[in-house]
Amino acid sequence: MAICFLTSSPTGSLDDSHVVIGLDEMNHFVDNLRKFWPEDARNLMISAFPEDERANDQMCEFFEAVTRDAGLSVGCFELWDNRTKDTSLKKLLSYDVIWLGGGHVPTQNQFFHQINLINHIKKFKGIVIGISAGTMNAAENVYAQPELDGEALDPEYQRFITGLGLTKTNILPHYQMVKDHYLDGMRLFEDITYKDSVNHRFLALVDGSYLFVKDGVETVYGEAYEICDGCIKQICRPDEYFVWK
Repeated sequence: MAICFLTSSPTGSLDDSHVVIGLDEMNHFVDNLRKFWPEDARNLMISAFPEDERANDQMCEFFEAVTRDAGLSVGCFELWDNRTKDTSLKKLLSYDVIWLGGGHVPTQNQFFHQINLINHIKKFKGIVIGISAGTMNAAENVYAQPELDGEALDPEYQRFITGLGLTKTNILPHYQMVKDHYLDGMRLFEDITYKDSVNHRFLALVDGSYLFVKDGVETVYGEAYEICDGCIKQICRPDEYFVWK
């Protein structure tokens, strides 16, 4: 089974509350990643917006650059989006590191199903790095927290969808940035997510925190919160870790 680093953001905070240049070393992210990183690692970035070719190219170039700058050996850094012809299991297993890009959760999830990643990923033994939406879609049963205007009110919007099964944990990224957001006239967390947490358990991560998964053990690194049955509590603080069960 893959070794997973499921991040909120691996390159600093999106709201500039924690600014870094390159990969974020907070909470021992780069140090822990380096322990498993192979020489001349073959990297694959899987897009969350498969049709946005220009943005995908820029994203791939950016993450290749910051990976090299962190001193991690890179043999190649390739991209899967709508232009990719070979999405076979054999091709997938030729890589050492798979990056699951950030973006819109349902759009990426649909692409994952289209390329049969849902089944193929089960045989991948390398490193998986999730970024935001990619982290959310790593769950077995994904909670697709409403994000775009209209989604919270749409009775046909599916809030729980089948994911990659790399973790049983539903992760909510960018908590420090979105915790006070409103969507469709409602508070994103108090009026929407807390209600959805009845009989469910969510892990809210701030940027710089991540869930590390190895051999079935899931460990939270950095500031994190548990949301369950309409209540929230802090379970981990910066520079600490917590085994999530």
